[in-house]
Parts: sequence; C-alpha cells; structure tokens
Amino acid sequence: MTVERYIRIMAGFVVMLSLALGFEGSPIFVNQWFLALTAFAGFNLFQSGITGFCPPAFLFRWLGVPEGGSACRK
Repeated sequence: MTVERYIRIMAGFVVMLSLALGFEGSPIFVNQWFLALTAFAGFNLFQSGITGFCPPAFLFRWLGVPEGGSACRK
C-alpha cells in the first residue's frame, strides 16, 4: 500500500470513530465533543486537497511507506 492509501484509511477511521464516540444514539457514546474530531479531520482533508500539504504523509514516509499517488506532495 502507498502513503495516499494509508492517509485515506486513517482519515476514514478517525471520522467513523469520532462519529461513534460523539453520536448520542451510538452504543459507545462518550461525549458530543468527539464530533469536533470529525470536523478537524474534514478540515485537514480540505486543506490538504487545496495546498498539497499533508502532515500525516511525513509520518508515513518516515515509517518507510512507499510513495504513490498524488494526493500528498513532498
């Protein structure tokens, strides 16, 4: 897998987990403030799409994940 795929997987996981923790109808509800994490993930995806700057890409490259795709430029 490539850096781009890991970033998409991580963003999707953060959104789904924060919705599960922040939605009152969820069986694992903790607090509504977890929905702020959903907003943060969405904002990060938005700015990454516009600027090409993607902070998690640095981490994945440092961990040795191979490059691929064009979602996150160096």
